[in-house]
Amino acid sequence: MAGYATRVRSDIARWLEAGLIDAPTADALRRDVEINARQSLSFGSILAMMAALLFGAAILIFVAANWEAIPRLARVAALFAVILGGYVGGAVLKTRDHAAIGEALWIVAAAAFGGSIALIGQMYHLSGDEAWALITWGAGTALAAVALRSNPLTVAAVGIADAWLFLKGFDYFNRSEFPHLFLVMAAVLFAVSFWTRSQAARHLIILSLLFYLVLVAVDHETLPVAIPLVIVSVLLFVASLFAPEPVDRIVQLGGRLPLHALLGFLTGLAIIQFELAGESSYDRGFAIASVVALAGIVAAIVLAGRESRGLRWLAYLGFAFELAMIYVVTLQSMLDTAGFFLAAAVLLGILAIVIIRVEKRMKDPATGGATA
Repeated sequence: MAGYATRVRSDIARWLEAGLIDAPTADALRRDVEINARQSLSFGSILAMMAALLFGAAILIFVAANWEAIPRLARVAALFAVILGGYVGGAVLKTRDHAAIGEALWIVAAAAFGGSIALIGQMYHLSGDEAWALITWGAGTALAAVALRSNPLTVAAVGIADAWLFLKGFDYFNRSEFPHLFLVMAAVLFAVSFWTRSQAARHLIILSLLFYLVLVAVDHETLPVAIPLVIVSVLLFVASLFAPEPVDRIVQLGGRLPLHALLGFLTGLAIIQFELAGESSYDRGFAIASVVALAGIVAAIVLAGRESRGLRWLAYLGFAFELAMIYVVTLQSMLDTAGFFLAAAVLLGILAIVIIRVEKRMKDPATGGATA
């Protein structure tokens, strides 16, 4: 972000010198660049967050290791002191223009809150479900994110919800019911992300919903989940393509809704293909799904690939996956091991040629390409 901000400042100075903009406009543009540069997640901020997580883990491990030697009242007081000190200290530092350190202290406080749930429950022999302890931790972190309007705390709350979904989905807690509660969590956290201006949380929630749908498809019926996922993904892609500004004002994903839509499209079709693969009676259905997937990939590159490098690379990966899937299902019985490597080499060579040609067309100024 720092490199981008520097380039924009240079461009603003050049535009002002060339008479393309006036001085007030140049000042307004510089202020906007400064504000967005401060709000971005720099490398230093990432290191501060990592240090905060390690510091929080060190505190909890130290307390846990000396748990029996510390008086009970001192244990509780120490845990609450870490939580209170982290939140209050972070707020003070943030008001004094030390945003990265302040957010890092908030992460320490959130980690201490999660550890406190486990340690206090152990100390007072409280019976309960580990899954509900995670929910309590996530809810507390989300409330802190709302109160402090914190982007990182919102992401942390989403991460805790994802951990709960993963553990529940893979039966770590010996669940008796499917974790449909995640839909409520996702909806609440998605709404919170608008208040906390956490675009990263929204991206993570959408990816988490795709994972949830995969779990539903595996645990329940496959096609009733996969087919609507494909249809909704196509509709979202079309909407983001033909009405990008109104759609992005609603979802506020930084123009990356087509990328998520393509991922949802490929995920739904992959579920369908896995369901139909290996069944001789479903050969035609598998072939149709494969054709739809390849056609969708090509359409995505043609319609939106020029504006998004990430979308192009996702399309390339999807194309490679489809080639491998088609080979495994339809050609495996006709080729031995040597033939497989030969076919793989040919397919990868073709894929490389296609990618090189597409990238050249996207970058060629004569064709109006862009490198977004």
